[in-house]
Amino acid sequence: MQRQTNSKLRLATYLALITAVISGTNNFLTKIAVTAIHDPILYTSLKNGIVAVLIIGAMVLIKKLPEVLALTRRQVARLLAIGLVGGAVPFALYFTGLQQTSAINAGLIHKTLFLWVLLIAIPVLKEKLRWQQWAGIGAIFVANIFVGGFSGFHYNTGELMILGATVLWAIENVIAKKTLEDISSVIVAGARMTFGALFLIVFIIWRGAPLAAVLDLGAVQWGWTILTSVLLFGYVTLWYTALKHAPATYVATLLVPATLVTNVLSAIFVTGTLATPQIASAILLIAGTVVMIAFAKRTAQSIPQPSFSNTLQS
Repeated sequence: MQRQTNSKLRLATYLALITAVISGTNNFLTKIAVTAIHDPILYTSLKNGIVAVLIIGAMVLIKKLPEVLALTRRQVARLLAIGLVGGAVPFALYFTGLQQTSAINAGLIHKTLFLWVLLIAIPVLKEKLRWQQWAGIGAIFVANIFVGGFSGFHYNTGELMILGATVLWAIENVIAKKTLEDISSVIVAGARMTFGALFLIVFIIWRGAPLAAVLDLGAVQWGWTILTSVLLFGYVTLWYTALKHAPATYVATLLVPATLVTNVLSAIFVTGTLATPQIASAILLIAGTVVMIAFAKRTAQSIPQPSFSNTLQS
């Protein structure tokens, strides 16, 4: 049992770190994409819809449809909640806010996700952290202060929208963690994107925006949409698989290094410089992440783990 727990934690660690790379890259590219398409709700709906189709295709390939048909009403209700709280409202808030602030500021706010997850998961899910892990979290938190190109928060509507989206995603993490106890990660991911896309489409129709606007998108706009959709597909499938096999507090914290990826890309393609603050941020992020991983094994062993029959296909 101990070896199985260690194996699951190791898998979750690898997947969470890969997800962080994808997240950091996608955050940088999405700023360009949402600016090119102009309508953030339309862009988000298209992107989520494309990801939903990809995930449904994956579910067919790995023969998960019988599990979908066997879902109970309570399980479906949880999946609907994940679609609304995680796949619809926060996306609309985030990408609308992203038009009104920089990618760096948006990334900083979004990467407070792990703090909100800590505040919710510890009392609700009864997850535990050792003092060494708290030290690692402290290093990661301080690392976000040393950001190259960061000129301060503006406390505008855009930043508040991104903060609201981040809190909703933290709530989704806790709901998803409970849901993943008896539902495969690919089904939870599919529900998040499918229901999320449907909720957003209903919102578009409600506000009176014509869906025919999709036909007006050019090749460049479609290119950005498809590229960021593929990255989101990788993000959501790997993220939920990692969340299934490890505590929400641990997985959420390992997502924070995505800020480093966004900062490096911004330094290379926007500011053109790699300053001392960025180096300090990188050192703290790496140090904090290493501490979290080093002591996670002992912490995970003290938390009751559900039994899973598969890994990536579970």
